[in-house]
Amino acid sequence: MKFSNGCWINKAGYQVFSPQEVYSTKIEEDALTIYVPCNKINGRGDTLGGPVITYKISSPMENVIRVRAYHYMGKKKKTPSFDIYEAENTKVKIEDNEKDVLFKSGNLKMVINKELWAMSFYKGDKKITSSMFKSLAYVKTSEERTFMHVSDDDVFMKEELQLSVGELVYGLGERFTPLVKNGQSIDIWNEDGGTSTEQSYKNIPFYMTNKGYGVFVNHAEKVSFEVGSEKVSKVQFSVPGECLDYFIISGESMKEVIENYTSLTGKPALLPAWSFGLWLTTSFTTNYDEKTVTEFVDGMAERDIPLRVFHFDCFWMKDFNWCNFEWDTRVFPDPKGMLKRLKEKGLKICVWINPYIGQESKLFDEGMENGYLLKKPNGDVWQWDMWQPAMGIVDFTNPDACTWYSNKLKELIEMGVDCFKTDFGERIPTEVAYFDGSDPYKMHNYYTQIYNKVVFDTIKENIGEKEAVLFARSATAGGQQFPVHWGGDCEANYESMGESLRGGLSLCMSGFGFWSHDIGGFESTATADLYKRWVAFGLLSSHSRLHGSSSYRVPWLYDEEACDVVRFFTKLKCSIMPYLYNISSNASKKGIPVMRAMVLEFQDDPACSYLDKQYMLGDSILVAPIFNEDGEASYYLPEGNWTNFISGKKYNGGRWIKEAHSYLSVPMMIKENSLIATGYEDSKPDYDYRNNISIQAYELKDNIKAKTTVIDMNGNKTLKVEVLKEGYQISVKSTGRDGDWTLILKNVSNITKVDGGKFIIEGEDTKILLNSGNCKCICYLN
Repeated sequence: MKFSNGCWINKAGYQVFSPQEVYSTKIEEDALTIYVPCNKINGRGDTLGGPVITYKISSPMENVIRVRAYHYMGKKKKTPSFDIYEAENTKVKIEDNEKDVLFKSGNLKMVINKELWAMSFYKGDKKITSSMFKSLAYVKTSEERTFMHVSDDDVFMKEELQLSVGELVYGLGERFTPLVKNGQSIDIWNEDGGTSTEQSYKNIPFYMTNKGYGVFVNHAEKVSFEVGSEKVSKVQFSVPGECLDYFIISGESMKEVIENYTSLTGKPALLPAWSFGLWLTTSFTTNYDEKTVTEFVDGMAERDIPLRVFHFDCFWMKDFNWCNFEWDTRVFPDPKGMLKRLKEKGLKICVWINPYIGQESKLFDEGMENGYLLKKPNGDVWQWDMWQPAMGIVDFTNPDACTWYSNKLKELIEMGVDCFKTDFGERIPTEVAYFDGSDPYKMHNYYTQIYNKVVFDTIKENIGEKEAVLFARSATAGGQQFPVHWGGDCEANYESMGESLRGGLSLCMSGFGFWSHDIGGFESTATADLYKRWVAFGLLSSHSRLHGSSSYRVPWLYDEEACDVVRFFTKLKCSIMPYLYNISSNASKKGIPVMRAMVLEFQDDPACSYLDKQYMLGDSILVAPIFNEDGEASYYLPEGNWTNFISGKKYNGGRWIKEAHSYLSVPMMIKENSLIATGYEDSKPDYDYRNNISIQAYELKDNIKAKTTVIDMNGNKTLKVEVLKEGYQISVKSTGRDGDWTLILKNVSNITKVDGGKFIIEGEDTKILLNSGNCKCICYLN
């Protein structure tokens, strides 16, 4: 929201009051309170009126500083609010000097100038950002009369944090606009707008910059950001009401900032290994029955295309009855038997749901009578005709409604359903009254959090914590705890493929560890060319789903080569699951996403700052999808030596590459000094990663250890490997399990036989069979 008219004056109708000086401070053991008048205090008479801002400064965890600025503190606290996970016994340092006040947590320091109000933040001794004179403000849009306060709709709190030259802003949720947010006006307000507008299904009031810090605005309601837009050297954020609450989050790198942010708001759950396999759906409005489904499943098997999950989209339920959680017996007369037959083919089952109850559903009367549906302030059930005629919305602030909804899902789980696609959750009205009295404006974005939590918890309770997975569309801050999320309704064209990637990278820069998208595009039907290119991208994403709107997405409906492409990349993904599952485990533990914008991995390479058409899959694999009919890849390789995983071709980095690729190829580049763990299985993603593991060592660098870890499907470490090249000598250490494994030295030659239990190594790609029972071997180069 913009309040100013150029540099010096405000827009008509706005009164702006900003802190002028520190009048007094109060220091407690772990908190600092500062009283800051919005006018200069030259005498006692100046203390008799005018706004005063009360600052509450604290630290929920090391390297994080929380700033709460209040105008009126007597306002009743409105719910909901984000869950904040605070560390115990965070040590802070507070000093009150003649000229300034200091607050320090870990390596992050805040310094407040007492005389001319300014609040600066430092990482060590280096300033990272500041709230300068007149940056924070209390804003009114109407006059206040004696003893009468204007409504919350007429007042705002806003802050401006300084951007330095070359500083770039990332995050703010799933945004399909450019990856770098400088110059954009962004409202944190969930909407169902597809993937080609400024609207977003997943709005997160968190951003970070390439200077290595992040800002989390702790407000569930609409937060308006002006990112170098209203004032080009500042990020402004504003909220309606009498207070503003935000966190400055530091880190030694951008990845550490994400790690600290997700420690504050919640880590992603570790997903079951089977969920990384290929998902196939019925698509949305197509006609299908058990015969259709079986033909799809058998058709994939006959073509040797590994399929792991089958998803039934909306019309598994009878039209006009969504959601009643009952199979449409006209087309599925034996759902329990059907699911049993599908599961005997080795499949997991997913079904579509949403939080809306159509009036035709038998659950509508039940929900209305028991108070399970959202109501208008006058007590009527809130209804509208968009999406489902005369639908109501489940009120998840009512514990009984949560139990009611959960029990419907439990019945499906008992029937054989393994997981749910939790669609919608964005179009949540504000002219409603919630069961628990929650503020409807705060609930608009937050609704998706309790909706997805109810479903995720139901799966955990009835199947098991390690088996829980969703396919969710909407989210807010903290939603990363209930993965996986997909990118919404994209079109079947290359432009939308690019939009989807931008949205996914932006979401992953906002604390989300896992992400997916509709391979081939949701709306319309892709050409065979686009479908095959999108398959390569989709199967080199964390999660992979073939899904569409009005047409099927099985590959043979495009052409026979499409079957070859889907088979090739599905098997490739299964083979690298030991690598993928390890970085997924790290995403769960640290919050660092599986799919990473280039700047996240190469923060100091300025050429990576704006890249949004390629990404890192973990810390070692670069993927550059192809976005054109000519099969031309154009991508940037950072400094170092790189190897294409598929072709074995070597490249020197620090430059742009332009080359043509067939449909069975894509730039999948391995960074030098990387160890990539690959498995023996290419027909499914969930297998025993402990058996027959190969560790592929790429372009080993002198005197720099290459490391990797192999985990099992429970997330337990089973093998840790270190390889060190020192001139003509290669040392290999491994711990963690007994049994053989293979080290493959990629692009290393001229190794000769050495006596004393050493190995004969020949050729460019050389295999060494090792026993990992705390072993150490040394290989000498000729």
